[in-house]
Amino acid sequence: MLLVTGATGNIGRELTRELTAKGVKLRVLVRDPARATGLPARAERLVGDLDEPATLTPAFDGVDKLFLLTPGIRIGHTAAAVAAAQAAGVGHIVHLSSFNVLGDPMPAMGRWHHEREENIRACGIPATFLRPGGFMTNALDWVPTIREGDYVLDPVGPGRYAPIDPADIAAVAALALTEDGHQDKEYVLTGDETFTVTEQVRVISETIGRDIEVREVTTPDEAVRFRFPNGAPQALADAVTEGFNLMRADTVGFRTDTVQRLLGRKPRTFADWCARNADAFRRPETA
Repeated sequence: MLLVTGATGNIGRELTRELTAKGVKLRVLVRDPARATGLPARAERLVGDLDEPATLTPAFDGVDKLFLLTPGIRIGHTAAAVAAAQAAGVGHIVHLSSFNVLGDPMPAMGRWHHEREENIRACGIPATFLRPGGFMTNALDWVPTIREGDYVLDPVGPGRYAPIDPADIAAVAALALTEDGHQDKEYVLTGDETFTVTEQVRVISETIGRDIEVREVTTPDEAVRFRFPNGAPQALADAVTEGFNLMRADTVGFRTDTVQRLLGRKPRTFADWCARNADAFRRPETA
């Protein structure tokens, strides 16, 4: 039995499809069953909350392998899941971490992920750490201003990065969960193409057939508000600002060939992702 946390998110939904296609016996941990309606029917649903460790015991019962995705900047969720996995006798954890743990010096975003990784290593359960860079789905943060004003705010200017499709992260996770030889491995995952924000916006513009202006961010607060319009804890806001500064400084674009080595194909392109998600960027009357 495989247990997937974060199953209703961008990676989790793709992973449940990958595992279902492989015929794997699958269970998903969900807080709100209503959000799981679009998941494969074969996936067993169990309601639980990483904020409430007592609710995890039924979900982990009989589980052999765990895909662990813990959102936000908190560490306690990982500790609760690891404790439940130990109690249930889980034999392998595939954990979603971040390429930020490779930073030297390690940025704040990396330190949170590093602490989670160390928590898992200390538990003694064999683990695989997936360390993706930026996600293609982060472009969905631009939807409100594209729909309302045909513009995007750019906090990184000349900085380049190689965004990865969450579907490719899910494909690597499915591989690690269902095939031998991935325990105690660390996989740094990126896309195959590097972009500036302006170049990404150009692809979106060509996809939806509408001009989109790119405006440079003028203050760190403006950049954080654009990413988190409803506000963010100060520690997260500071980490996001630090991350944007690091991205601005990288004018080459960090990239790996890990996806191709593991899956035997190139990563999905940003143009393909835009084509599949074009309606999200169109105004409702033209969608």
